[in-house]
Amino acid sequence: MRAIWTGAIGFGLVNIPIKIYSATQGSELDLDMLDKKDHSHIRFKRVNEHTGKEVAWENIIKGYKLDDRYIVLTDDDFEKASPEKTKMIDITEFVEEAEIDGMYYDTPYYLEPEKSGTKAYVLLRDALRKTGKAGFGSFVLRNKENLCLIRALEDVLVLNKLRWAEEIRPVDELKIPSGSPKPAEMKMAIELIKSLTGKFDISSYKDTYTDELLKLIKAKAKGGKPAKSPLRVVHSPNKDLLSQLKASLQGKKRKAS
Repeated sequence: MRAIWTGAIGFGLVNIPIKIYSATQGSELDLDMLDKKDHSHIRFKRVNEHTGKEVAWENIIKGYKLDDRYIVLTDDDFEKASPEKTKMIDITEFVEEAEIDGMYYDTPYYLEPEKSGTKAYVLLRDALRKTGKAGFGSFVLRNKENLCLIRALEDVLVLNKLRWAEEIRPVDELKIPSGSPKPAEMKMAIELIKSLTGKFDISSYKDTYTDELLKLIKAKAKGGKPAKSPLRVVHSPNKDLLSQLKASLQGKKRKAS
């Protein structure tokens, strides 16, 4: 793995030099865009809007438009804006993970200590595990300030980028139903939830869609015509809600037997 950020975690007067690595990778197939006419690969170019000529990456800079002119920014400018946040993940408080709603979670990253920070890394990791807390703070990644949560996951410290409160859209424009379900429906729904409750293991779930899509691609490559799978109907609009719940429970019991 290649580190995407180097700096330090700071809590109190303790600094832990660390590297950040991406903790995720896509499971989808790498599909290319092609021209419908001859299946030629579609490529995107960085083009100067005035000359129409392609611009090499090394000649591309960043700028902010202010009063109808661009103010050019260099890497030094981004660091000067906040030297601490470009090289420091400052833990400002410790919180219960349950206090952070899942809506705010974004990308996860692994944290690896530099040699000089191994002792402090282990200390923070084990202290988080023992207290059940997570460190809340902020840092700058790719010229953008991010809120973050640092928690212990087995032997590794994991950093989760968090969304800002203003990045979450309000629900005002949604048509949310009011009213309450009938007691019999609620009782049946709770029974169904209990019957489907077990010890959660996310590793038991696989990306089957990607597997099926790859099978289809290989079949087409051999000249075959894959059969279309029928869509499974999950509910009937003619039945009332209570009947659907009863049928769901009976189906669950048959599977369990």
